[in-house]
Amino acid sequence: QVQLVESGGGSVQAGGSLRLTCAVFTYIGSSVCLGWFRQAPGKEREGVASFYTTDGTTDYHDSVKGRFTISHDNVKNTVYLQMNSLKPEDTAMYYCAATFSATWCALSRDYHYWGRGTQVTVSS
Repeated sequence: QVQLVESGGGSVQAGGSLRLTCAVFTYIGSSVCLGWFRQAPGKEREGVASFYTTDGTTDYHDSVKGRFTISHDNVKNTVYLQMNSLKPEDTAMYYCAATFSATWCALSRDYHYWGRGTQVTVSS
């Protein structure tokens, strides 16, 4: 059983920054697709950023391009989401997800393992 645990959420003012961390309790080797998703109350879940460990390919939602950065530490088995210039519309529960033995990686693919989420609240 693969366990993913998110942390780093909180409340910030617009323009501020947060770094989310996802600890993956199994070895992250190559061919792993890692993703961050978010869901705001009353809205559907949407993909935020993905990272492919095979070649470092990333994919971002248009609304976060230039503001958010996904990264991966293969020694710590950890995935990060650095969020800068936060906006009130970024307020949501953020989830980490992973798929192993992935032949491709993007926000649009299916993800097999999910964390329980960490709340991000941005005030104006």
